[in-house]
Amino acid sequence: MPYFDAASSAPLHPVARQALLASLDEGWADPARLYREGRRARMLLDAAREAAAEAVGCRPDELVFTSSGTRAVHSGMAGALSGRRRVGRHLVVSAVEHSSVLHSAAAHEAAGGSFSEVAVDRSGAVGPAAFAEALREDTALACLQSANHEVGTEQPVAEVAGLCREAGVPLLVDAAQSLAWGPVPEGWSLLAASAHKWGGPAGVGLLAVRKGVRFAAQGPADERESGRAAGFENLPAIVAAAASLRAVRAESAAESVRLRALVDRIRTRVPQLVADVEVVGDPVRRLPHLVTFSCLYVDGETVLQELDRAGFSVSSGSSCTSSTLMPSHVLKAMGVLSEGNVRVSLPLGTTEADVDGFLDVLPGVVTGVRERLGAPVTAAPSPSVTASLVVDALGKRCPIPVIELAKVIGDVPVGGTVTVLADDEAARLDIPAWCEMREQEYAGEEPADRGSAYLVRRLH
Repeated sequence: MPYFDAASSAPLHPVARQALLASLDEGWADPARLYREGRRARMLLDAAREAAAEAVGCRPDELVFTSSGTRAVHSGMAGALSGRRRVGRHLVVSAVEHSSVLHSAAAHEAAGGSFSEVAVDRSGAVGPAAFAEALREDTALACLQSANHEVGTEQPVAEVAGLCREAGVPLLVDAAQSLAWGPVPEGWSLLAASAHKWGGPAGVGLLAVRKGVRFAAQGPADERESGRAAGFENLPAIVAAAASLRAVRAESAAESVRLRALVDRIRTRVPQLVADVEVVGDPVRRLPHLVTFSCLYVDGETVLQELDRAGFSVSSGSSCTSSTLMPSHVLKAMGVLSEGNVRVSLPLGTTEADVDGFLDVLPGVVTGVRERLGAPVTAAPSPSVTASLVVDALGKRCPIPVIELAKVIGDVPVGGTVTVLADDEAARLDIPAWCEMREQEYAGEEPADRGSAYLVRRLH
């Protein structure tokens, strides 16, 4: 069964498995002790730190190992904000950061601080000028991911880092998705990453803090990891994480070219094979192994369930997740369709046959889901037309409001309007996105007795 969700968690790399098993025998003792077993464990820890620091592009004494990438983000943000509290309590983040960053920002605000979100363009990238405008005299920290976890778009880290440096603001970079493919551009002040994203074991994160960055670790004092990550080090996992990062980096140049070609094939073929599909994210400045596309008139979670039955493991950025039923904050910030979203992220070793098999299965899966939802096959004009229609989709979750809109848009003449009544928050994103894709005019939103009224004007 092809596994196409490496962006969530990559399969354990063979080098990680070998290093993990070997260090279970050699690295069980306390590396802080001076006896023989402790010294042996300390040597393994130091070697792992040097290897990881080389891959990150920092000094070994600037890097600590944490219990996860999320913990690295939380600790890095809290320590930097506390260390610069005399400057101010303002934080700047991009609107498409990982939830670990946004949760930290919310906690900071709840504790009396403030934060600003920098908007992104339709590809998911921030504009350096807009990021610079968000920086203030009381800004203590800025955060920008190196590449987006949902759509793969790479961020202009180097340009933003230069602007932050001019403003005297440290920049924390979440490099979880990109570190396997190469070092982050110079200029960052703090960096966080997660081992299971590159084929290391889960439960190991990296936090690098450049010398000279004001940093005050939060929580009770601890002697381990320079006081920045409390608790006994999981040495076997750390050794496996560092060994696999080095191995993945050695393979990245060749695999990047190969996987990028496979992703380009998906980006090209999916719109040809499936009607009403939008491939999202930057087509050029992107991670080599990740592609995301949105299918009109379907629920992304249902599509991935059907793909799973067909033997393909993929992920979805759809709003209709079983846990929240809320739109993806990334897709919302980009202004693209929030329904029917499928993320394919290829692990190392993915073959052309795997991708071709996926492309063979996908059209039938999407067609089947659309048929069950009653989605329109064509938008042929009706013989009898009226100047305006009202679609009552109150109480129905997206993509039903969009499906109902698509069914009747042909029943009004060119220049006529369709008003969609909907109380699902996702309609605020999906209806304008549908209009842009189908080249119809989105005329705006007005309050209704329940929910909102969305006005669409037929252009062709």
